[in-house]
Amino acid sequence: MGNVQLQKLRFSHKGEHQWKCLLRSRLDTERLGMAIGNELRGGEIITLTGELGAGKTCFVRGLAKGMGLSTEEVTSPTFTIIQEYENQPPIAHVDLYRLEGSIAIDEIGLSAYFDTEHVVVIEWADRLSQAQLPDDRLALHMTFGSRYSRHVMLQAFGTRSQVLLNALVSQEN
Repeated sequence: MGNVQLQKLRFSHKGEHQWKCLLRSRLDTERLGMAIGNELRGGEIITLTGELGAGKTCFVRGLAKGMGLSTEEVTSPTFTIIQEYENQPPIAHVDLYRLEGSIAIDEIGLSAYFDTEHVVVIEWADRLSQAQLPDDRLALHMTFGSRYSRHVMLQAFGTRSQVLLNALVSQEN
């Protein structure tokens, strides 16, 4: 299984529609987000899981930057749950950290963003059941490597996300 480089990031193929990447710094985490953000056109769902401090919001800042927004505009919507950023396409940044138990996505308004217009990024997506998540999504799971490094596993579910992941790992800079 091959390795691909993306602006000094190395991807290792880990199985069907799965890739792993070592992020050595906050800059690497933002760079990964930027690379994905550059590919988004609207209608994509990105789910993020990992421990507190694993880099989920840092990744979202990079994604927003890759889509043309200032990183200063991006904050974790821990208390508002959903933060929409005006952009083309618009970004719905969701943080489910404070929610526990069974979450009705209609009650928090999340399902309204599952359309062809918005890019939806969901932090703490493991708070939702698999049945509540769209079938087509790009899932990123972040784990600590060391004090500064992180490992991220990227997995595509559905055709559109497979195309997105393939475009990402095939970029050579």
